[in-house]
Amino acid sequence: MSDPAAEEHRAGSGPGTVEDHRSGPDRSTRAAVRTLYGLTAGHRSAVAVAVVLTLAGSALGLAQPLVARQAVDLSGGGRVPWALLLLLAGLFVAEAATGAVGRFVLERMGEGVVRQLRHGLVARLLRLEMREYDRHRTGDLISRVTVDTTVLREVVSQALVDLVTGALVAAGAIALMLWLDALLLLLVAATVAVAALVVASLLKGIRAASERMQGAVGAIAADLERALGALPMVRVHRAEEREAGRIGERVEAAYGAGVRTARLASVMSPAVELAVQGSFLIVLVIGGLRVGGHAGSLGDLVAFLLYASYLVLPLSSVFRAVGLIQRGMGAYTRVEQALALPMEPTGPEDPTGPIKPAGPKDPGPKDPTGPTNLTVTGATGCTQPAGPARGPAAPAAPRGEEPVLALRDVTFGYDPGRPVLRGVTLTVPHRSQTALVGRSGAGKSTVFALVARFYEPDSGTLLFDGRPAGELTRAACRARIAVVDQNTHVVHGTLRDNITYAVPGATEAEVRRVVELARLDDVVRRLPGGLSGMLGERGATLSGGERQRVALARALLARPRLLLLDEPTSHLDAINETALARVMADVAKECALLVIAHRLSTVQHADRIVVLEEGRTSACGTHQELLAGSPVYRELAAGQMLRPPSGPLRTARTVP
Repeated sequence: MSDPAAEEHRAGSGPGTVEDHRSGPDRSTRAAVRTLYGLTAGHRSAVAVAVVLTLAGSALGLAQPLVARQAVDLSGGGRVPWALLLLLAGLFVAEAATGAVGRFVLERMGEGVVRQLRHGLVARLLRLEMREYDRHRTGDLISRVTVDTTVLREVVSQALVDLVTGALVAAGAIALMLWLDALLLLLVAATVAVAALVVASLLKGIRAASERMQGAVGAIAADLERALGALPMVRVHRAEEREAGRIGERVEAAYGAGVRTARLASVMSPAVELAVQGSFLIVLVIGGLRVGGHAGSLGDLVAFLLYASYLVLPLSSVFRAVGLIQRGMGAYTRVEQALALPMEPTGPEDPTGPIKPAGPKDPGPKDPTGPTNLTVTGATGCTQPAGPARGPAAPAAPRGEEPVLALRDVTFGYDPGRPVLRGVTLTVPHRSQTALVGRSGAGKSTVFALVARFYEPDSGTLLFDGRPAGELTRAACRARIAVVDQNTHVVHGTLRDNITYAVPGATEAEVRRVVELARLDDVVRRLPGGLSGMLGERGATLSGGERQRVALARALLARPRLLLLDEPTSHLDAINETALARVMADVAKECALLVIAHRLSTVQHADRIVVLEEGRTSACGTHQELLAGSPVYRELAAGQMLRPPSGPLRTARTVP
């Protein structure tokens, strides 16, 4: 369903990126750690096991220099300490095994966190308020489920635990180094402090560059989805190079942000390595001089050097984890923004909200002949003054039965101050066929969007079976309707999958019934596999008319109380249009039809035709009545060379 007003709203809604409306977020590493730690809720036992295993492995590693020290001192007497060498080998193997198990637990925990995030994002994105899809690009939203959560997996599964265990292991190594030689430790600490200052100065830039890179990657996905979704149009207009250039600009932006991130990271890593290597050389030179001067033993120097080299891994993991956390926060910010987008409410609306229930000043459909701002004549179901209807009436609903749908003075606009509908009033009785006609942009598809509860009226009342929509859930409203959209949606899968999409448990007889009603027999015979034949992406193996008939069969299978048909004959030839007219007449015996039509030949035999003009209901009546009394309808009919049927015409009175 598409209105020019709606399309203009979408086109003017900005670049389609989710904006962060939080003021002054805390970008410190401490705040980032707290945030990411919150993601591990439900996985804390796995985190605890991984930390214990990592620390156990690190403790085994810390014990190795002490054993090596003892072995060196004993070997000075000319003996080979085989027992100590075997113990050293055992400690090494145990450390490797413990570390491997701990890493597996971490990776599994990271996958669990990402699974939970992806479930939450998918559930959220499928239930967003429709306005959010107008504001944000689909490809960018998809990238938050795929790309951004993948970045977070690495952060959660590695960075958090590496930060904790690296800091603890480094503290243990420093304590043992302090026990062995405080002076040498002071020299090591000075060089490491220089590296820490360099890393701290780079963190803010790394996070900002990471956020830009993730945003650019999302833009690539959005532009690529845009081009592939309209590939036939792109190729017919020879726009491949233009689209490639557009996407190429996004690629260049991602490349630039990635290079900046790499440049900052390339400065950080050598700073850490130089600090560690420099401290090692200082220890080697100063410690060697002290051993030569008999200020310490060779075993002490070997042990201290081993601890200095062993300090490289935990310090590197700490610095790497800090940088990775800042990059991960760029991805998490995008995920958090998507999770904060408003969803459709699942319960009834607040009665004080935009949908107003019928009250003393709004008689509602219980008095279908009550006064409104619309004055027309014609078949039952058109709102009109009290008094007998003139001319033949359509099959009326049983006495006391409310219309399946009623709009009372409904006003709506996609943007504030730019209304598309300006007081639309109409009713759709049960088991009848009502048509909406009007010039392009009159608001016909917007009426459908409101009936489907994609949007809520700014004012006025929408009623289903006499009940204000605000008293019902959206699910309850949508359970009453089915829609055949102008832009027919066919999903990848079999023909049966598409027909039974709304009723997965439909029987073979029910499927065959709607196949015959929608005139899909030829498609079933042509497809390899019949109903089990694959339709391809977006129904690529079907023609436009066949896709529309598939959508019609899907809608009929749900047996709705109200069937919305948006340009049902736009892709049909004259023969199939005539066949569809017969189908519509048969369906109208079971449920109500509300049809949008630009081709008036489709609806000239409808029970009632409602004319929309600039967002207002300007007239209502039969084809004959409107030809005589509605200038707008007469102009539309003249443009399509439709002549009035033979016989006297009744006059439709229009809104003053």
